[in-house]
Amino acid sequence: MKNFGFNIHKSLALDLDNIDRSLFLKLADLEPDIYKCIGCGSCTSSCTAGSFTTLSFRQIILFIERGDSNKSIEMAKKCMLCGKCTLICPRCINTRNILRTLININTTVK
Repeated sequence: MKNFGFNIHKSLALDLDNIDRSLFLKLADLEPDIYKCIGCGSCTSSCTAGSFTTLSFRQIILFIERGDSNKSIEMAKKCMLCGKCTLICPRCINTRNILRTLININTTVK
């Protein structure tokens, strides 16, 4: 293999064959709109809470897809559920409802 002068750091590498996608599949079963997200960032740019916290709908979805449910749930709890992201979404995804469902799934599992 060619040496290009960089390597993937072991702690940042994802083993996509062994991730836990159960939360994503459960959320997708309850909210199928999650598959329509194209990651454009309109929701994140319109987010009122995003100015004060590290809230990002795109990152929440990415964390869930990668099996990192703890990060996604902690980030989702920062949402004020104002619904601005739902109004601005070009794919008409009810992002507010997805976040609310994600938080509810977490509370019912515990």
